Amino acid sequence: MEDKVARPIAQPIVGKRASYPFQVSIACWIDLLGYGGMIAAADFNPLHIKSREALRRLRDFHKVVASHSARHFPTLVMNDGAVAYRDLSLRSPSVTFDFLIRSWELFSEIKSLEAAAGHPGARMVLACGFRMRGRRAGMDASAGQLRSILARLQEGRINTEQAVREAASVRPTFDIIPQLQANFAFTKAYVAESSGKAGGIGGANFYVDLAIFDQPGLGWITLGEPINWSHPRLGLSADFAPVLGVNWRDRAPVAPEGVRDGLQIAEQLTGDPNVLHALRQAKKI
Repeated sequence: MEDKVARPIAQPIVGKRASYPFQVSIACWIDLLGYGGMIAAADFNPLHIKSREALRRLRDFHKVVASHSARHFPTLVMNDGAVAYRDLSLRSPSVTFDFLIRSWELFSEIKSLEAAAGHPGARMVLACGFRMRGRRAGMDASAGQLRSILARLQEGRINTEQAVREAASVRPTFDIIPQLQANFAFTKAYVAESSGKAGGIGGANFYVDLAIFDQPGLGWITLGEPINWSHPRLGLSADFAPVLGVNWRDRAPVAPEGVRDGLQIAEQLTGDPNVLHALRQAKKI
C-alpha cells in the first residue's frame, strides 16, 4: 500500500502585510426616509414645535449608529445619513462577510426603531469599489502643535501640567477621513441610494452589491430580485438585490460559502483576471 502524502496547504498569493496605493473597499450608506420633509414642515427652525419629533428621530438615529460603530466597522454620521466603511482582505472573504453582517444588524435595529416610532424607516445600500490610500499627515496643523508640545516637554521647557493644559486646548481647524476620500465604494453606495425608486432602489430596504457573492441561491441569506442599476452620467453601474433576511448563527472567523474576498471582488469589478498585477504596479499619487 502506498503511503498517503499530505497535500501542502496552498499559500495566499498576497502577502499578509502587502499594501498598495489603491485598496479594495466596501461601504454602506444609510439614509432616513422622509426626514427632510419633517424638518421642512418646521421651516428648518429648531425652535418650532414641529421640529421636536424630527430632531428626536435624528438623535435616536445617531445613537443607534454609534452603538454599532467599532474598530472594524467605523462610521461617519452626516445629519440624517451615515456611512460605514472598511478595506477588504485580498486573502480572505471573512472580512467581506463580517461587514455584511454588521451592516445588516445596523439596518435591522434602525428598521425596528423606526417602525416602533411610526416613522418611514431608512434605506441602506452596500457597495464595493476601489479607494485611494491617503493620510492626514501634512494637512492637519494641529498635529504640528502637538509635536511642538511634546518636543518642549522632552527638552524640559514646560512641565507635565502645562503640556496637558496646552494639549487640551488644541482644536483642529481641518478634518478629513482619508478612508472616504476617492472611495468609489462609498460613491456608488451614496449615488445608488440617492437614485431611489426612479433608479430601482426604492423603499425602506437594504440593498447589497451582488459583486460580493460568487454564486446565487445561498442558503444563509435571502435576496430579492436582482436590479441592474446604473447612473449613465457618472458611468456607474452595479447589480444590486434587496436583502430579505439573513440566517446566520455566529459571526464566525471563516465566511460561509459564496462570499468573495477583496481580490475576487476586484477581478469582478474590473473584468481583469490580472488585476493583482495592476495593483502591484500602481504608483502612489
